[in-house]
Amino acid sequence: MVFPTITFAVFFAVVLPVSWALVRTPGAWKWFLVVASYVFYAAADWKFLFLLGGVTLGNHLFAHLIHRADDEERRKWLVRIVVTLDLLLLGVFKYYGFFVEQADAALDDVGLGAPFPVLSIALPVGISFITFHAISYVVDVGRRQLQPPPIVDLALYMSFFPHLVAGPIVRASEFLPQLRRPLDPKRVAVGTGVLLIVVGLVKKVVIADTLAREVVDPVFAVPEAYSSADTLLAFYGYAVQIYCDFSGYTDIAIGIAMLMGLTFPKNFDRPFASQSIGEFWRRWHMTLSRFVRDYIYIPLGGARKGPARGLINNFITMVLVGLWHGAAWGFIVFGAMHGFVMGAERVWTQKFRWRPPTWGKHVLVLLFLGFSLVPFRAPDMNDVFVLWGQLFAEGPATLWSPVPVLMIVAVIGSHLLPLRAVFRVRKWVADLPVPALSAGLAATVVVVAATIPSQGVPPFIYFQF
Repeated sequence: MVFPTITFAVFFAVVLPVSWALVRTPGAWKWFLVVASYVFYAAADWKFLFLLGGVTLGNHLFAHLIHRADDEERRKWLVRIVVTLDLLLLGVFKYYGFFVEQADAALDDVGLGAPFPVLSIALPVGISFITFHAISYVVDVGRRQLQPPPIVDLALYMSFFPHLVAGPIVRASEFLPQLRRPLDPKRVAVGTGVLLIVVGLVKKVVIADTLAREVVDPVFAVPEAYSSADTLLAFYGYAVQIYCDFSGYTDIAIGIAMLMGLTFPKNFDRPFASQSIGEFWRRWHMTLSRFVRDYIYIPLGGARKGPARGLINNFITMVLVGLWHGAAWGFIVFGAMHGFVMGAERVWTQKFRWRPPTWGKHVLVLLFLGFSLVPFRAPDMNDVFVLWGQLFAEGPATLWSPVPVLMIVAVIGSHLLPLRAVFRVRKWVADLPVPALSAGLAATVVVVAATIPSQGVPPFIYFQF
């Protein structure tokens, strides 16, 4: 079930008023939202419900064992066991085929033809986000930051439909305490929630999908047919497309949760305004960045054993970030490129005093982003090299029409605007009366609907992760 569809609009039009009608009866309210969230997930494939329920129940049982363990070492081992099981589950669904293919190829290269069985395993929607939420829960219990809640609370945390399939990654210690306090509809920031939904719809349907149809998909499908100018436009078209697609989803998710009285953490903070790749990752998919920092980078040792070890740990973390996105060499190369450049930035900062001017930093970051996102989007590494090579191809600029160019410039340029002006506009819109907000939302829906192609709204990019 995709957010910008009539099906979801009907679903949410039922869920929102019923949830507020039940809010004074916490048990009924929670179970209703669990059932609604399972219905939402079943729209992708009802068989995945058994996976979601099994992960929820299994982690809940382990969390109780962890909480009751008096011995510190025993508690740590229990956490390691359940985290390993969660990662094994993710590995079977998401990475089994990839690693089997690589192992078979390696054995063939050395003359040991012993093929492993290749199983056709359907990838559950949002499996990475489900796994990370489960890990967040058991680790927070293991760290004594959280006590195991009633099963209905955990079921709601694991399945809550706004963040279920594509984030943001909401930690258990952020979400579960909200279920214990009474919700007051008078305290709901309706204006901000509606604004986020409107902005998310425009980002996804108007900008991201338009850039995909008119620029990105044609070039990445047949790169040899396009000149350097068109290839360069496609690189930055994809950077803006994936930003608008993913941040559009999280804007809608945060807005929906807000209208239901619950708060999600911020996931994007004008990433194209970054002056370094390290800063970019503090602004891009912020919930993933802090997750890997706290659950991967720091447990690896961070920089506690010296700068060199810190660089190695950061590189390993970024490679795993790339692999998290999918079982393909392009994702691994993407993560490795970012890890290497982040390390180079640290070394330069420590060894040299000279710094580029502010505008130069922005240019360098944008140049690297356009270049490094190619392996993230291309079907395979052969296409990556072809696409990079097309930057030197002669020919006319056939795709440089006003609409996609203005979209790319407007999105990147908006990130460079002074924050004061941005906040002023947001506050003005959020303070509008409810009738005006409703009219604005209705008008946006009409405009968005007019841009939807006959085949419907494409799935969000991060649904595959």
